[in-house]
Amino acid sequence: MNSPCENWFHRLPDDRLIAEFSVWSADLLRIGEELARIRPCADVLHVDVADGHFAPALLFFPDLAARVRAASDLPMHVHLMVGDAILAAQIDQFADAGADAITLHAECASVASGALDRIRRRGILAGLALKVETPVSELAPYIGQIHFLTLLGTPIGVKGRGLHGDALERLKEVRELVRRADVGHRVVVVADGGIRHETVPGLRAAGAQAVVLGSLAFGDPDLAARMQWLAAQ
Repeated sequence: MNSPCENWFHRLPDDRLIAEFSVWSADLLRIGEELARIRPCADVLHVDVADGHFAPALLFFPDLAARVRAASDLPMHVHLMVGDAILAAQIDQFADAGADAITLHAECASVASGALDRIRRRGILAGLALKVETPVSELAPYIGQIHFLTLLGTPIGVKGRGLHGDALERLKEVRELVRRADVGHRVVVVADGGIRHETVPGLRAAGAQAVVLGSLAFGDPDLAARMQWLAAQ
């Protein structure tokens, strides 16, 4: 099994946007070639998981994540868009598949704290995500337990939507929440959804430290130039 270096999180850049590449946007018939193509450009692989209930899509299964892990030494960040009832089992399955970080949703409030503990007991970094309609204040009780904080900028589990009108203000709220919490470790604020050429500068200015790249990266015929552009934001 491939794996990133032990201190991969501490080596993530803090002087430019972190590039999380969404496997959902890769050519899944050529996944090995795609992973090799993006290897010089990506900081993190982002693997979405959805159960068809908590989020309308059905994505991805643990065996695929395990094959991604075998094919790449990039850190793998798994984003669980699943309901409370299956959350614990999904954490274990994707931990076994080689996840380096697992993010769950703050909307899973009845099990969130225990689920974050479960992730950490597996030796994996924990994160929280928030749907566009959920108040940022819902994150406050968990800030000390997480290393990634992902704000969705579009409806959950749906591709191709424009950035929500409140996305920039919500990013500013989150950065202030993290600053006030002063937890003593880095919490990376991730913007996910609506990541386009015209939206990235505003997301960066509002406080995003990482962006989840889909077609903006995988669909660009000159990926190296796209990454130079991203680094300049």
